[in-house]
Amino acid sequence: MDFQLFIVSFAAVFVSELGDKSQLAAIALGGSSSSPKAVFLGTCAALLLASGLSVLLGESTALFLPEKIVKGVAAIGFGLLAVRLLWPDDEAES
Repeated sequence: MDFQLFIVSFAAVFVSELGDKSQLAAIALGGSSSSPKAVFLGTCAALLLASGLSVLLGESTALFLPEKIVKGVAAIGFGLLAVRLLWPDDEAES
């Protein structure tokens, strides 16, 4: 196993998951539940399933598309999202 890749993957997912909606939902469920262990196991299982599907999708995409194209499409997508976030929302100003 590539230990460096493991650490990078762990760090990327850990940091990206901090403070997101799924963590807030887990906090709310854990605080209002009589079984926080079940909430913990459920949220872990959901994250594992979502991550597993992402890895499988990425692996199958890599079989058909060159890495350069995938990175280019991702860069364009993130760029468009960034521009959209900076662009003022006309409806919110009304």
